Amino acid sequence: MRNTIISLLAVLFGLLAGALLMTVTGHNPFEGYRYLFEGGLKNVERFGNTLATATPLIFTGLSVAFAFRTGLFNIGAAGQMLFGGFCATAVGLTLDLSKPLMLICTILAGFIGGALWAFIPGWLKAKFNVHEVVSTIMMNWIAYWTIYYTVPAYFKGQYLETESRLLPEAASLRVPFLTEAFGGSYINLGLFLAVIAVIVVAFIINKTTLGYELKAVGFNRHAAEYAGIGVNRGIIVSMLIAGGLAGLGGVAEFTGNASNIQIGKLPTQGFDGIAVALLGSNAPLGVLLAAIFFGLLYSGRGFMNAMTDIPPEIADSIIAIIIYFAATSILIERLVRKLLRKRANKREQNVEKGRER
Repeated sequence: MRNTIISLLAVLFGLLAGALLMTVTGHNPFEGYRYLFEGGLKNVERFGNTLATATPLIFTGLSVAFAFRTGLFNIGAAGQMLFGGFCATAVGLTLDLSKPLMLICTILAGFIGGALWAFIPGWLKAKFNVHEVVSTIMMNWIAYWTIYYTVPAYFKGQYLETESRLLPEAASLRVPFLTEAFGGSYINLGLFLAVIAVIVVAFIINKTTLGYELKAVGFNRHAAEYAGIGVNRGIIVSMLIAGGLAGLGGVAEFTGNASNIQIGKLPTQGFDGIAVALLGSNAPLGVLLAAIFFGLLYSGRGFMNAMTDIPPEIADSIIAIIIYFAATSILIERLVRKLLRKRANKREQNVEKGRER
């Protein structure tokens, strides 16, 4: 309950700051927010696009949150997502299978690719105590340059060297019944995969011995080791699962929201996953809701800009402010406690005055 209040306050403060920013720059905040939310919710198609935009964020948010439960700060979700998506794309462009088998192979390839990319920082942390922030950032750029040279060499597109060939229909997460149900949006099966991932991660964290051990390592590594828990094994397993989740985000992005993979950029969803995890209080359900909210903002900012003269950077500023308040949740928590304490003291004073009368 406390974390929910803090997250809601972070969103509220972000929206208020965004309204102030619109006012200062000479824009109508009510009109701006109206079109911002209409852009993501106005009709079935836009709502489908909002869910599709949120899907990779669910995976990367889960990735960061899961690692954080073990006391690890996974900054490498972008690289893990990129490499997992590349592995899924490579399988889709190489194998010739029926759609059900192809989807199983691409999903497995994406998960394994992301897990392997996270294994190296996990192993370095467990074996040599190399800080995971440094190693995961390095792995991001290794993934960037690996894809940069591999795609043009082996999977070059028909017209451009900066992107791979288009995936065959059998390798795409898009299916006609979903596209038609949501008015032609690019929503795909990745959303269902993300919901399954939320349920599985929540079960692992809250209902299994593995989850208990990983949380114990996150709370106090030395106490967990003294209690007989395999700390190094827990670190590696946590990074493997976190990397696999980010890899599934790559599958959802490059074989669902898109139809090929492009070189020369790291997926921003990998870094936005940190914000999603913070706003979602590192809880699977919280991550799901936070990702949908971010998906709404990202989907609506273009519509807001098209219908008004408010630049889309305003929406980016709102997101940044929300991230700031979510990251400084301890200050918000102190504010909430102070307000509750004042309210309790006032109630006690009223009771004492009533007794005196």
